[in-house]
Amino acid sequence: MSSDTSDIELEYDSTEGYEEDEDAIDLDSNDPSSDDGDGSSSFNMLPISTQPTKPLYQVEYSVLEESELTQRQVKEIEHVAGIIGIEGKDAALVLRYFGWNKDLLMEKYMDSPEKVFRDVGIRTDLESNQPTPLKRKTRSTPTFLCDICCDEANQDSLYLPSCPPLDAEKGSTTTQFVKHEFCRECYTQYVEGKVKEGEARTIECMESQCKQIVDENTIVDLLTLRDATVPDNERLMGRFQTLLNRTFVDDNPALKFCPAPNCIYTIECHVSKKSLDTVVPSVTCLCGQRFCFGCSLADHQPCICPIVKLWQQKCADDSETANWISANTKECTKCHSTIEKNGGCNHMTCKKCKHEFCWVCTGVWADHGTAWYSCNRFEEKEEGGKDAQSKSRASLERYLHYYNRFANHEQSLRLDKELHIKTEKKMEEIQQASNLSWIEVQFLNKAVETLSVCRTTLKWTYAMAFYLEKNNFTALFEDNQADLEKAVEDLSGLLESPIEADTIVELRQKVTDKTVYVHKRNEIMLEETARDYQDGRVFWNRPSSTDSL
Repeated sequence: MSSDTSDIELEYDSTEGYEEDEDAIDLDSNDPSSDDGDGSSSFNMLPISTQPTKPLYQVEYSVLEESELTQRQVKEIEHVAGIIGIEGKDAALVLRYFGWNKDLLMEKYMDSPEKVFRDVGIRTDLESNQPTPLKRKTRSTPTFLCDICCDEANQDSLYLPSCPPLDAEKGSTTTQFVKHEFCRECYTQYVEGKVKEGEARTIECMESQCKQIVDENTIVDLLTLRDATVPDNERLMGRFQTLLNRTFVDDNPALKFCPAPNCIYTIECHVSKKSLDTVVPSVTCLCGQRFCFGCSLADHQPCICPIVKLWQQKCADDSETANWISANTKECTKCHSTIEKNGGCNHMTCKKCKHEFCWVCTGVWADHGTAWYSCNRFEEKEEGGKDAQSKSRASLERYLHYYNRFANHEQSLRLDKELHIKTEKKMEEIQQASNLSWIEVQFLNKAVETLSVCRTTLKWTYAMAFYLEKNNFTALFEDNQADLEKAVEDLSGLLESPIEADTIVELRQKVTDKTVYVHKRNEIMLEETARDYQDGRVFWNRPSSTDSL
């Protein structure tokens, strides 16, 4: 199942007054062959692509259902089973052990097949070098004593004939394997418990300390041993398959579950971790959830994942409190208590240890004599002291400039739910006050959706701008940012306009036009930034390990 990778598609009826671009190329009137006497030209032989060019800020991805995940696993298992020449259930165990990395699996298998099976937990028949399966046996004796339940009953038993002795040395090639035999009822309860605990990849033999792995076919057989119509059995089988799918997705870097609650879809996107310094892989699930495939956070275009992480850390920790303390206080040079200056005098006395020092140079006050305001060390350190304090204040002010704007758009996004409710009411009001149909008043809903997307973009442009190094790119970036912000605020103002019967048509046209314009400004913002990433024109002022974030 494929998903359209475009973030927003704005479609409007032709009745809304939109026409084709007058500057579009007319291939007939500009045909170069008109200059040739014979009317032939190689230009006419060139194929003309009608496919739209994918924007730079979009990535290719697809959305998969649970059934598609299962089908992919089956395909991989069959492929490996055919190459190695083993049963599918054993190929599944080997693939899961190697994290579905077929290249690594084949490399290790060619070096030592026996070691691969031993490491995975599959014992082999040394003569055939093939895995030995879990056996089922119907006992002919009237009773069977199970070591777990200690019941004697006439029932089937289940055992692993290839389990190594528990006291065997590691790497031993002994053929004196042990039969760890238990009743099927106990084995079923054991497997059910493992599945309920969230285990599916490597369910080991029931015998204590035995590392033999129970294959998938046997687990399925045991989970369906009871009445298949029992709802609990159906839930266990579903949970088992879900756990297998989860391990498959976790092991594959190109797959990620949608982070939306209760969503059943998986996203496939082949974006490497290395490329996350220049690419923001924003994806949209079929459930409507927009998120970054690189870090699984909510969509944060155009800000790259490493900068998002830095910004979140900065907003979450106490670094700005430390900045304020640095700008307004100093430490006592003797006991290191924090002191705030509450007067104009530079003669400071620590209340804790009674140490007297100079506020300007932090030197011992006794060395300054009686000339309080002609400090000898003031001339040496005044510039540096003021510079450090002013830098701290400037750093805090700069941070607050970007954070306040980031937080403003974040708050606006949280209010979008209320805006959606208001929009629904407005659409009903418009219908009642005019002859417009429900479809024709959808322009309000599209406007609100566009606002939400663009505010997300604006929010992260401020986090991004905080770390940007000043250069020509920064100036263009800020111009695009300002244009988008003005357009967003204009559209937001239109949506707050009162609805009157005689101005509905005009309002509809204005909102529609502004929605298209805002969407276009957002595209320009994202496209230009993506191109600058690609061309290496974006440089960051990242903090060092010793600096505040």
